[in-house]
Amino acid sequence: MNRFGKWVVLCVSIGALALLGGTSAFGDAASGGSEGAKAPAASGPIKVEKAKGADAYTVSEIHEKAGKLEKKTVSVRGKVVKVSKGIMGKNWVHLQDGSGDAGKGTNNLVVTSQDVPKVGDVVTAKGTLYKDKDFGAGYLYKVIVEEATVKQ
Repeated sequence: MNRFGKWVVLCVSIGALALLGGTSAFGDAASGGSEGAKAPAASGPIKVEKAKGADAYTVSEIHEKAGKLEKKTVSVRGKVVKVSKGIMGKNWVHLQDGSGDAGKGTNNLVVTSQDVPKVGDVVTAKGTLYKDKDFGAGYLYKVIVEEATVKQ
C-alpha cells in the first residue's frame, strides 16, 4: 500500500473510532494520542521468563537497546495485558514481562500483529522493532514491534 493509501486508512480508522466512541483503543484527543492507548496497570506482579534465542530480549532490554535494534528482528516473551483488534488493519497487543519501570513506560511493549491473543495469555512475539514510530494524530510510539507473529 502506498503512503496515500496508508493515510486514508489511518484517517478512516480514527474517524470510525471517534464516531463509534471507540476511544479505548487509541484514547481521545484530550488524552494525548498514544498516551490514551496505554495498557492498564497490572493487577498483580508479572514475572515471565525471557524468550530463548539470539534475538530474544526482555521488554526492558528492548526499550534500552532500541537504537541498536531498530529495524531488526526481535523476540520477546510476555503476558498479554491489552488487545485492541482491527485498528488500521492490525491488532495492537500490549505485552509485559515484569521488567522495566511503569513510571517511565519501559515495562510495556506494543506489538502489532494479525494474530489475536487473549488478555492473560503468555506469548512469544517475533517481529521488526521500530523506534520513534509516528502514526500521526498524536500516536507516537518510542518503541514498537511491527508485523509480529504471536504464539503461545
